[in-house]
Parts: sequence; structure tokens; C-alpha cells
Amino acid sequence: MSTAHAIENLRTALACLPGVGPKSAQRMAYYLIERDRQGARAIASALNHALDSIQHCRRCNNLSETELCTLCSSPSRQHKQLCIVETPADLEAIEQTGSYKGGYFVLMGTISPLDGIGPDNLGIDRLLEVLEEFEIEEVILATNLTVEGETTAEYLTDLLTGKDVIKDIKLTRIARGVPVGGELEYIDRNTVARAINERRKV
Repeated sequence: MSTAHAIENLRTALACLPGVGPKSAQRMAYYLIERDRQGARAIASALNHALDSIQHCRRCNNLSETELCTLCSSPSRQHKQLCIVETPADLEAIEQTGSYKGGYFVLMGTISPLDGIGPDNLGIDRLLEVLEEFEIEEVILATNLTVEGETTAEYLTDLLTGKDVIKDIKLTRIARGVPVGGELEYIDRNTVARAINERRKV
């Protein structure tokens, strides 16, 4: 493979990252090869290690190096609460507020027909298994207030309220302190904390 092909493949690989366009990918590729090969090897090593060691927690579906993640295995968490979020980044945004001490379920996305993502792609079956397997008193819908997040929250509301397993479970939605169209990972922690604490019943 020629050097040109190798650079092009690296640039293409970097361009798959969110927010990285062709020009940014090209700058990164040339920087790593020309000025920081040691850094490039560290990135490659860390990425390979992550791909080999990270799996999904069998309870909350978050990324974890163990079968049960540290949050799900912690006896100090209020596991009777279950907060449903879109991504691991949203989970981290809520955790950084320090205002929520319950458990989570991470969907790893939202319903988005334009992208070919439906309910079957979000681990809904596993979510229902969690609700049946564990004693849950409250489910908090903390999907983002985007079109896709609202669609997903509405779908989950319709699904869960139609299930026998949810009849004795309180179903709530994060408050509108989060701006419409906003995503939790980009919103300041005080606003996220307020949205969790002032959640409303669905």
C-alpha cells in the first residue's frame, strides 16, 4: 500500500468521528504522522484495548469492562429508581450533577426512522426484562428534548403504560428546564440537576 493510500485511509477513519469533517480529519492525520507518532500509537493501543475489553452491562446496558458496571453493583445506589437515558454521555452528564442516586438504563440511541433506527435497535426487550426482574418503583424518562428524544419518550410511555409490569411503577419525565432541542451532555450541570429534581409525572 502506498503512503498516499495509507494517509487517505487514516483520514477516512478519522472523519467517522462526530464533528470531524474532511479538512479536520486531514489535519489530524498529517499531525499524527508528521509530529506525534508516539501519540498516534498510544491512541491506536488505547482504542484496541477498549474494543477488546468494553462490553455492555447486563443490567443497565451502559458501557462497562465487567459484566455488571460499578453503578449497578454499588450498594449505595437507590436501585428502585430507573433513569432511562439515550447515551453513556447523558448518563455521565446526570452523574456529574450529584443530584441523582438511582439506577440507569442506556438506550444507546433514539428512535429515528430517517436513520433506520427503530425500537428494536434500542434494547427495549432488555429494558422490559429489567423491569420484570428487579423491584422498580419509579421510571424516569430522561431522553433529550429533541424531536427524536421526544418521539422515543412518547413511544416508551405508550409501551410501558400498556404493560402489566408498569402498573405499580411511577412514570416520570425530566422537567422542561432543559431547553427544547437541547442535549444533556452539552447542558450545564445545574440545569440538568433541576430537570431531574423537578421531573413531572407522565
